[in-house]
Amino acid sequence: MTKVYNRIENISGSVITVRATGVKNEELAVVNTRFGKSLAQVSRIDGDRISLQVFAGGRGVATDDEVRFLGRTMRVAASDSMLGRIFNGSGDPRDAGPVIEENLVPIGGPSFNPAKRIIPKNMIRTGIPMIDLFNTLVVSQKLPIFSSSGEPYNELLARIAMQAEVDIIVLGGMGLKYDDYLYFKETLENGGALTRTVMFVHTASDPTVECLMVPDMSLAVAEEYAMKGKNVLVLLTDMTNFADAMKELAITQEQVPSNRGYPGDLYSQLAARYEKAVDIEGENGGSITILAVTTMPGDDVTHPVPDNTGYITEGQFYLKGGRIEPFGSLSRLKQQVNGSTRKDHRTIMDAMIKLYAAYKDTSEKKSMGFNMSAWDEKLLKYGALFEKEMMDLNINISLENALDKGWEIMATCFAKEETGIKTDLIAEFWPKGM
Repeated sequence: MTKVYNRIENISGSVITVRATGVKNEELAVVNTRFGKSLAQVSRIDGDRISLQVFAGGRGVATDDEVRFLGRTMRVAASDSMLGRIFNGSGDPRDAGPVIEENLVPIGGPSFNPAKRIIPKNMIRTGIPMIDLFNTLVVSQKLPIFSSSGEPYNELLARIAMQAEVDIIVLGGMGLKYDDYLYFKETLENGGALTRTVMFVHTASDPTVECLMVPDMSLAVAEEYAMKGKNVLVLLTDMTNFADAMKELAITQEQVPSNRGYPGDLYSQLAARYEKAVDIEGENGGSITILAVTTMPGDDVTHPVPDNTGYITEGQFYLKGGRIEPFGSLSRLKQQVNGSTRKDHRTIMDAMIKLYAAYKDTSEKKSMGFNMSAWDEKLLKYGALFEKEMMDLNINISLENALDKGWEIMATCFAKEETGIKTDLIAEFWPKGM
């Protein structure tokens, strides 16, 4: 039974307050104004004083407008009809397609039953050497991409969406510039990946509260596909915008701020989303893997959003200078899978990073005017090739080809004994004639 109220006691920005009973937290309501109808969501309950966040904002809302509670929380359609479609943060179509109302499921539910989870054991191939070879992405992993503003993180996500070997892509955009939204749409369309993709997009001009809905919408749909045996990759950008939306609403509701003005439950709010990553047991069990961009204001990794994220996730990718940095980037689950890909995988990974670290030291010495030895010259040649053939994000090759390329780069720059690699692996994999 719906409850209808015709007296709004307070209007503060996009938050309105009414007196009501029998209402639950996060319950939806419809506010009828002279400009039309808008959804609202219960954000705070203080006795019979109910605060609601109006999706369309508080402008145009009058104290005698009607507020009708719907008796349910936000729901989203989760069916195969969603594939190839683009929706906003309220679940309404952003493209020209029809509204989908089949198989409606609530959003923001608890994470998957831990007893039904299995240990991650499969890699997700992306065609990007700095991921596949050096920091392998594992099914059911939750990883952030730490990036400063101006880095091509959305371009990286679009490439992963097109190339990742998964069944379904769910893309959640928060606070996107309209140009970025069009970039995702056109790139996935032109790459033929849109047919296996569901997009939930909140642009910078959309209501703030819809920004908070996007991760929950994306993950609720992903869970439905995963329980049907699909391997789902959820791409979220940008979780800092999500946290800023939380901060804005908390200030409006006069909550006591925590570090840098963010609400005190920032950690648990982020964890509730990341913990949706799961690998489900059974023949028909699917998986959810989460890659989420987290921009670092001022390139500050101690900012509350990346700082809290680091305690939740299983590693991170650092995007700097248009490349995934080998130092600082880490996939804590890569050891679960890179022992069964090819027997030289771990050796190549370790040897190339060790040599690249030596190159960075030599590069610093050169910049300070030191004389370069023959070994230094080899390292400088190696570093240039490594950055061009491995770190460039435009490179799209299989893991096996990346491993072969690694051997080729080392053979071009060093003698066999200078690499520190075991003799039996050199005998098997060292390029012939080099």
